Amino acid sequence: MRNAGRAAVSAMIVLTPLLHAQADSPFHDAPSSATHLVNPYAGQANAAEAGASLYAGHCAACHGTHAEGTGNIPALAHSAVQAAPDGELFWFITTGNVNDGMPGWATLREQQRWQIVTYLKTLNDAPAVSTAAAVAAPTAPDPATAPPPTAPFTDFRYEEPGNTRKITVADLPPPFATASANNGPSLVPRPPDVWPKAPPGFKVNLYAEGLSMPRVIQVAPNGDVFVAETGAGEIRVFHGLADGKPKTSTVFASHLNRPYGIAFYPVGPHPNWIYVGDGDAVIRLPYRVGALEAHGPAVHVVDLPHGHGHWTRDIKFSPDGNTLFVAVGSGSNIDDPDTTPAELHRANILAFDPDGSHMRVYASGIRNPSGLAIDPRSGTLWCTVNERDGLGDNLVPDYLTSVREGGFYGWPWWYIGAHQDPRHAGKHPELEKETLVPDVLLQPHNASLQMTFYEGRLFPAEYQGDIFAAEHGSWNKAVRAGYEVIRVPRHQSPRASGEYQDFLTGFVLPNGQAWGRPVGVVTAPDGSLLVTDDGSNSIWRVTYVGGDERH
Repeated sequence: MRNAGRAAVSAMIVLTPLLHAQADSPFHDAPSSATHLVNPYAGQANAAEAGASLYAGHCAACHGTHAEGTGNIPALAHSAVQAAPDGELFWFITTGNVNDGMPGWATLREQQRWQIVTYLKTLNDAPAVSTAAAVAAPTAPDPATAPPPTAPFTDFRYEEPGNTRKITVADLPPPFATASANNGPSLVPRPPDVWPKAPPGFKVNLYAEGLSMPRVIQVAPNGDVFVAETGAGEIRVFHGLADGKPKTSTVFASHLNRPYGIAFYPVGPHPNWIYVGDGDAVIRLPYRVGALEAHGPAVHVVDLPHGHGHWTRDIKFSPDGNTLFVAVGSGSNIDDPDTTPAELHRANILAFDPDGSHMRVYASGIRNPSGLAIDPRSGTLWCTVNERDGLGDNLVPDYLTSVREGGFYGWPWWYIGAHQDPRHAGKHPELEKETLVPDVLLQPHNASLQMTFYEGRLFPAEYQGDIFAAEHGSWNKAVRAGYEVIRVPRHQSPRASGEYQDFLTGFVLPNGQAWGRPVGVVTAPDGSLLVTDDGSNSIWRVTYVGGDERH
């Protein structure tokens, strides 16, 4: 189940091609044994709700938030899916079809696969997507003939290691200056002659492969490397290093619910717990320094807001260990929390005591704070943020920022300071002057995820204290952008000037097909940089060797 072939779609359940399946023949040639499988959750509202959450996390990026389809991927409502027996859908989700770009998802628990089927069958009652909606989301242009972007905005064609960029508030276009694109990635296996590109003097090697949706990556105090394999519901640990690869690879814990954030507690050299941000809760696993397997069951710490929409829950402890920060993204693109109860305590960075008590909102109006980090020099909390979509190619910039306690960052009524979202015109005028401008504005729709501060000794001295962040890549942009790792140089200052640089690129082919999607980034004990990639289900290792060696 774990091989590079599954990189074709990464985290998304892509049921293609769906529309050509005929009601009078088995769905994708499912065996007769599948036809007679009985869905134990059929018609159960709570199962459909759970399936909707799974759909949001695994499927929506390709099939659309409302299953309306994206690009060459069809809609799921009002299609052959609705005519297929539940058992055949369950079989197809489980086994997949590599030729159709559909990975097998046996790594999801059986219950979760049935819940997805249950949710899909509720879509038959959903309204069909209108022609007007389709016109509002044009197909992507050919990258070979598309006009060049207008600086400071860019796309993958112009991403090159070492290029410096800076977006300011003055650069923001008006809303709807361009149509809102529907350009989900068409993931393909990495061609044998293609490799990530780094700046001169840096070398990239393949640290690990054949993983199942590797996401956040962290290093234990003893140097072991822990990664959340979200697709498998596992935490994996790598130990040692030989010829650029780990000596051992072990499943530390399994049967988790979409694990993402990882943090060690107590803070310091001798933690005895590993905290994990699951989709709906924070749990903790008993840990001894050097242990390669959890020596006891997971312990529930606190439930988190969950449901539709953003499910990534990054976590981080304050330097004194007294506060657990938890990133909770919104359940939507633009829903008004005033009228949508499901948004309560979402689009926030929440804070708890280590035992899960004393919940409070540390900062708010942050649509999806998908990566948290602590500046090791100042102790300040920072985050990366996925901003809203639907306002055009160059709105709204994603961002990376230090986080002010009690700060408000605009979502959903305002953005990047005093800019009101026209979809909420006239609402909350009192918040105009309260909306903070982030430290570093990134390309809109980049989907910025994990970030880290570089404190290693392998890279040149000017990299000390700089920030690296993984850009998972756009879907709401005519010519895709992101799909890279960026560097934010701080020039040995505690602040960021607003500029950033392309650092690790090359994850998109010239025809616009992506083979890789960076997610996590961390400094390894030897000073190298480790980058998880859930497009190729790999981890890349970046070292500095001097000269002009790329790979």
